[in-house]
Amino acid sequence: MATVKELGSLSKQELVARAAELKKSLFGLKNKASTGVLDSTAELTKTRREVARCLTVARAKDLPAKAGKAKE
Repeated sequence: MATVKELGSLSKQELVARAAELKKSLFGLKNKASTGVLDSTAELTKTRREVARCLTVARAKDLPAKAGKAKE
């Protein structure tokens, strides 16, 4: 699990790619949970939060650029 500081050093494209990778992982975890194979259901929550964290940091990087355009 990466912290916000660690994610902040990544570019927006890297963050979006990481979120996509985590979403694929989340899909696999959901399938395992539905079949009863998943050992730890906490992994679902951790992965879902990690996706949200990546997308939030990516959005925060995008906001200052849009704020500058709105003022002009």
